[in-house]
Amino acid sequence: MADSPADRSVTVTRADERSRYEIHVDGALAGFTEYRDEASRIVFTHTEVDDAYQGQGLASALVEAAVTDAASRDLVIVPLCPYTARWLDRHEVSGARIERR
Repeated sequence: MADSPADRSVTVTRADERSRYEIHVDGALAGFTEYRDEASRIVFTHTEVDDAYQGQGLASALVEAAVTDAASRDLVIVPLCPYTARWLDRHEVSGARIERR
């Protein structure tokens, strides 16, 4: 039986050198959301979670951490990634400024 997410260590980090946020489960890379910096904007372009980690809520946790971090840095969030755009349609992030293109 697989461990529940609560039984594992899940962390999200910003990997500026790769222009993405990464989510790790027990130290293993489970997924990422890529971004592009544009002056005072952060453009989210793609989100991906490894097949082995699908259905565990990791994409949602990843995007939540990424947009919360962007909002805390006073960046305008531009969700070109379809998953990120849908997530933002369904969730509120305190202080988030969103620009739709």
